[in-house]
Amino acid sequence: MNLSSRTEDQLRVVSVNGDRIDAAVAIEFKDAMRAETDGGPETVILDLSAVGFIDSSGLGAIVASMKHMGQDRTLALAGLTPPVDKVFRLTRMDTVFSLFATLDGAINELQP
Repeated sequence: MNLSSRTEDQLRVVSVNGDRIDAAVAIEFKDAMRAETDGGPETVILDLSAVGFIDSSGLGAIVASMKHMGQDRTLALAGLTPPVDKVFRLTRMDTVFSLFATLDGAINELQP
């Protein structure tokens, strides 16, 4: 699972550079997220704009990443494609995560 990240002011933006987060890559995704989010800013935005498919394993990997970050940090999700957005809303994960239509919208909203 290829992730890239950058820090903007007091935000870390982690971008998923793949079109699927599913059972085949869930463990690799969790490991990559830990590497990208250990330390650094309190707020992390996960850019999912390239992801067209997510299954329950992928959803679980994102939740595990949030829990690994700890309660004093925030993981927000941005750029959800319609199929990915649907999964988050059907599973009511939209009540757990802040969802943003675009990465720019998330950055503008979450910058202190």
